[in-house]
Amino acid sequence: APARVFAFRDLRWAPDPVLAPSAAVRSPHPAPLVIDNGSFQTRAGWGCPDPSVPAEPLLRFRSLAARSRGARGGAGAETQVGNDLGSPEPLRWLLRSPFDRNVPVQLELQELLFDHVFQRLGVSSQGCVDHPIVLTEAVCNPLYSRQMMSELLFECYQVPKVSYGVDSLYSFYHNRRQKWPCSGLVISSGYQCTHILPVLEGRLDAKNCKRINLGGCQAAVYLQRLLQLKYPGHFAAITLSRMEEILHEHSYIAQDYIEELQKWRCPEYYENNVHKMQLPFSNKLLGSTVTSEEKQEKRQQQLRRLQELNARRREEKLQLDQERLDRLLYVQELLEDGQMDQFHKALVELNMDSAEELQSYINKLSVSVEQTKQKILQSEVNIEVDVVDSKPETPDLDPLGSEQSLEDVESINEFEPLFAEEQPEAEKPVAAVQPVFNLAEYHQLFLGTERIRAPEIVFQPSLIGEDQAGIAETMQYVLERYSKEQQAVLVQNVFLTGGNTMYPGLKARVQKELLEMRPFQSSFQVHLASSPVLDAWYGARDWAVEYMNREEGWITRKDYEEKGGEYLKEHCASNVYVPIRLPKQAPRAAEASGRASGTGNPCEQ
Repeated sequence: APARVFAFRDLRWAPDPVLAPSAAVRSPHPAPLVIDNGSFQTRAGWGCPDPSVPAEPLLRFRSLAARSRGARGGAGAETQVGNDLGSPEPLRWLLRSPFDRNVPVQLELQELLFDHVFQRLGVSSQGCVDHPIVLTEAVCNPLYSRQMMSELLFECYQVPKVSYGVDSLYSFYHNRRQKWPCSGLVISSGYQCTHILPVLEGRLDAKNCKRINLGGCQAAVYLQRLLQLKYPGHFAAITLSRMEEILHEHSYIAQDYIEELQKWRCPEYYENNVHKMQLPFSNKLLGSTVTSEEKQEKRQQQLRRLQELNARRREEKLQLDQERLDRLLYVQELLEDGQMDQFHKALVELNMDSAEELQSYINKLSVSVEQTKQKILQSEVNIEVDVVDSKPETPDLDPLGSEQSLEDVESINEFEPLFAEEQPEAEKPVAAVQPVFNLAEYHQLFLGTERIRAPEIVFQPSLIGEDQAGIAETMQYVLERYSKEQQAVLVQNVFLTGGNTMYPGLKARVQKELLEMRPFQSSFQVHLASSPVLDAWYGARDWAVEYMNREEGWITRKDYEEKGGEYLKEHCASNVYVPIRLPKQAPRAAEASGRASGTGNPCEQ
């Protein structure tokens, strides 16, 4: 089958509307607000069991903000968040994200994202947000990051209580295939990182979690670098947004990478599987369709416009010269009538010294006026000009060398290349002289091995120079830290989630890697999330509805004030709380008394 040509969609983001919340989210008590705070996309909605409230995220926008400096003397800086940006490419150099990898570190930008969520969801409480918040966080989130997030929510928004959970564990909780609590090995690959998370009896084993610092962002940058080196003429058109579109719609994971590369070496396989991405271009650059008759007609029109322009200039010149000649003749009549005082006064106004100089100017102007009238009469006669066989004669110029004549010469010289001599084109066919240039094909990106090279980096990080282990090696390393019985339990439920796991062929590749590392005739099962992108939010909503009226997993304002912002109440989808333990120091009073009694220094004793 011939390869198809795909056009880039270059979709613009539609601004999020301000939604009017249902009455069910306020009565009988405020419903929890569920926010999946991802490094790629933020998703927010209500965790309410009422059927009138949609059980899906009402807001989905990129976790980006851009703050312009504003014009001089105009309004102040303007801040745009998420879908209000329209398109990220024109503002790429202004875009800021609150995340470093998958951990929020810029809390002022995180506050902008929260403001956007609360405003667009129609939270109308004055001076505070009186809804409980269910918020996702990174695996093994640093205590300082959680402390700053709790401080932002409790101090700035005055929320009543908050619950933190891991997005991939929420997705695992939503897609549980066995009776909870269950065990499994969660492989979560997102925009910035990939995690291998062992879950035993419904709880995360945080000591054996592993992270790979590769995800969809690194794949997009790698694909952009490959295509920019392959097509240097389209360097600016190969943008990150288009690379993300290629990854989402045209890339796949090879079950055997080396074998797949060998297939691409076959010309027939390449022709049948290559994807051609059409870049935007303009048809105005095509000039091969213009015939010789059209060229001749165009030159005649240009000559006609040039003649009309010169005729108009001559008329204007004739009018000015005639007015000046009439003025000089009037001064000469004053001399003839004997009005010497008025005559000398007029000479001074004309900047002339004597009557002889006046007579000289009158003679020159009379000759110039007469010649201009003759040129105007000649231009009114229709003269046929053969543009192809002979070069058009340049109209006669004013011999007096006046300023208007020089302008005529310059205007004619500008058009002179258009009337260059050409050989008649009827002797040779046009197709034999002018080669056909397919401009549309020049603006196409041919995607061959790039379709598998970019997503392969999560299995082979060495492709981009990263000194890290891939998914297969990391998964084997995690399994080897358990006994054989526990390994057998974990591999019976290998769960794939995250936006970077949506490549076709990823599930088959993980099955192949497990088949190679597991013992002979051992069994395992690999499952893909029903919606790898949204299941984290769905799982958080399920948890919020189930635990809405319980105390388990919720951090109240009293807990925050007593135990600090880094405090975490554990639940089935949360991190493991490891409090800060500071080393105990000896009381200073005891040390001072020991020195005073002389027993503090063992050398003296």
